[in-house]
Amino acid sequence: MKNFNYKKGLVLFGVLLLPSILYLTLTTGKHNFVHLPVFYPEGTKDTVIKGRKQVDTLYHTIPNFELIDQTGKKFTQADLYDKIYVADFFFTTCPGICKDMAAQMVRVQDKFKSFQGFAIVSHSVDPKNDTLNAIKEYARLVRADSSTWHICTGNRDEIYALGIDQYKLPAQEDAKAPGGFLHSEYFVLVDKDKRIRGYYDGTKTTEVDKMMEDIKVLLAEYQLELKRNKWIDKKS
Repeated sequence: MKNFNYKKGLVLFGVLLLPSILYLTLTTGKHNFVHLPVFYPEGTKDTVIKGRKQVDTLYHTIPNFELIDQTGKKFTQADLYDKIYVADFFFTTCPGICKDMAAQMVRVQDKFKSFQGFAIVSHSVDPKNDTLNAIKEYARLVRADSSTWHICTGNRDEIYALGIDQYKLPAQEDAKAPGGFLHSEYFVLVDKDKRIRGYYDGTKTTEVDKMMEDIKVLLAEYQLELKRNKWIDKKS
């Protein structure tokens, strides 16, 4: 059984991460890594390493929150510790783009659900009507695996603040919007440090394909960083 799991892991690694690692490694034999952009710089921090001053850029990060997912359990930033995740906004009675977004998100879920370091978080912009029973049924309809994809409801003001102030996306009641609520079609890619690394139109297959490639690059980036840190520890 151990041999089988090891081989399965190698195959999974090869399928999802090897293309990205090859992409990140140039033909010179030196490791030159292409990093995804980090959005919203908010200042700098000076540090001294081995007597040399280093200036690091500080970026906007997603703060802690408290929601409820489709399992009925409290869901917070702590549940995303050491995970890359994709966030979006929806509501269960949405007559417009939500169906297309959910269909695309299923593709993302199925591609990366074997990785413990990956998650999806969907926030309802209509928490008054999107009760626990409503999001449970919605999760069933869209085939959301609760171990990876968290369909969340909670306090309306907190969700709207998360959308507008943190993910930088519209999230609010709007009588002129389809179904009475305004939300974005964009998926947001967030890294393990809770920094925003990309925006992608969740209604377009080509955009979601690009996001999935970027997820692989980000996973490879962290894997290579882990190996580099282990190498530094051995040298020191």
